[in-house]
Amino acid sequence: MIPTNLLILGIGGLVSGILAGFLGIGGGTVMVPILVALGYQPIQGVATSALAITIIATSGTLQNWRMGYIKPLRVLLLALPALFTAQVGVYLAEQFSPTMLLLGFGLLMLVSIYLFEFRKRIITKQKDDQNNGEKQQLGNPTIARIITGGTGGLLAGLFGVGGGVIMVPLQMILLGEPIKAAIQTSLGVIVVTSISASLGHYLNGNVVFVEGLFLGFGGLIGAQISTRFLPKLPSSVVSFAFRSLLIILAIYTFWKAWQI
Repeated sequence: MIPTNLLILGIGGLVSGILAGFLGIGGGTVMVPILVALGYQPIQGVATSALAITIIATSGTLQNWRMGYIKPLRVLLLALPALFTAQVGVYLAEQFSPTMLLLGFGLLMLVSIYLFEFRKRIITKQKDDQNNGEKQQLGNPTIARIITGGTGGLLAGLFGVGGGVIMVPLQMILLGEPIKAAIQTSLGVIVVTSISASLGHYLNGNVVFVEGLFLGFGGLIGAQISTRFLPKLPSSVVSFAFRSLLIILAIYTFWKAWQI
């Protein structure tokens, strides 16, 4: 491994950890494109990202737990379905061609931009409901948790992302959870989904360990930074940076898919 590449991986992990702690996402949207850019196969990028996310999400979750923000039962109820669907995602990732895997990953990033904006509209609606003394919860909570955790696990196994980009909005819509509680719970669930996904990929020989550890420990530092300091930043700044980053990475991913 070239030292320059290790530096790139460490910086990429740092950025991923910042996103994980502040937005409740695992950071795979950054790590998979970095690994692909360094010459690894898409399936290796997905698998190694899952390993790194285990370290990153654990770091952020421990910080939230020390601060009293984690509700173990809430995490467990979402994590149980995610354990199984993560293995479904691993199986599907093995079946996809490299081109299809990258195209799917690029589409996920574009959908993530929409979901990020959609999440802000949900927050506004929740504030209005609170002012009216209402709390919205759609349908059966058990089914809602199966859908939410199951979707997060599937994305973790298939694309090497934590799944928080979809779990946070679903918690807010289906369970009526406030944004902060949804982010903290999501990060806890991501610990479980990433362990399940990385184990499945390891058994298939897809995980690149040294690179995953560099990404993961860079992310560990980033998650600690974000949970302590980034909430002070204006939301408009974070929103613009997040959208811009995902657009750039999506374009790059589509370009790589075209080249394969």
